[in-house]
Amino acid sequence: MKIAVDAMGGDFAPEAIVEGVVMAAAELPDNIAIVLIGKQSVVQELIQKYGAETATNIELVNADDVIEMSEHPTKALSQKPNSSIGIGFKLLKDGQVNAFCSAGNTGAMHVGALFSIKAIEGVMRPCIAGFVPQITGGHAVMLDIGANADCKPEMLTQFGEIGSIYAQYTFGIDRPRVALMNIGTEEQKGSLVAQAAHQLLKDSRKINFVGNIEGGDLFAGKADVIVTDGFTGNVMFKLGESFYVMAKERGISDEFLDKTNYESVGGSPILGVNGNVIIAHGISSPLAIKNMISLAIRQVESDAYTKIAHALS
Repeated sequence: MKIAVDAMGGDFAPEAIVEGVVMAAAELPDNIAIVLIGKQSVVQELIQKYGAETATNIELVNADDVIEMSEHPTKALSQKPNSSIGIGFKLLKDGQVNAFCSAGNTGAMHVGALFSIKAIEGVMRPCIAGFVPQITGGHAVMLDIGANADCKPEMLTQFGEIGSIYAQYTFGIDRPRVALMNIGTEEQKGSLVAQAAHQLLKDSRKINFVGNIEGGDLFAGKADVIVTDGFTGNVMFKLGESFYVMAKERGISDEFLDKTNYESVGGSPILGVNGNVIIAHGISSPLAIKNMISLAIRQVESDAYTKIAHALS
């Protein structure tokens, strides 16, 4: 198994990325390698700095260009084919790596996935999934958390189906409970889109739909898959992540709140595309990068995207 990592993407790249890769590589089994993509001389120097110059499970692939955080995704990808993101997607498309991870430009990662490995046939809109810790243990998969701000009811229903398959194979949950995020638990509550989505989810035989949940239920363990549009999902997910920051600033240490720290999982997969693509926070620390690689490995092992493709065929 080969996990490709964009060495140049992120607010603290390449230093934090390389350090995280070295941390991950030290714990990897013999059959897994990390492919670091970036400016070879710079990356090589950092690998030496962190004492991993003799590591046999870290490979380097040179990329002369970098897509900056502020660049327009489509323009940047077309104008910079030799960027670390561009080369990462080429390796993924050609089957030379099993997953591609980056803390770089989120838009470029999303567009790159759509243009290279492409959406799974039958998927209306690929989405980004986030992992929400639950007080009952484990995580719920929430989707979408930012790729699609405006969603039709049919898209939300498909998010429920995609999320259910992902949770089943990645987390080993037999019949994942799927819930729709809404402003009330009653069937008739919410916007016209939410009401229509509720009916479609309720009628779907592909999922175990348990009804609506409210914002206060986000961490309550009432669902394994939380369905929402990308606007609402992004706001809720980032609000949830802020709890750890506030607790830390106030000197509060709590085992559950620690799980809302973005570093604990390290990344979010793009679901609904023909491959394993993980997006990490721009502010990613070495620990976040290490955990992002662990997530990528688990996703490759679960083969979730081919299960999703099979279910939608």
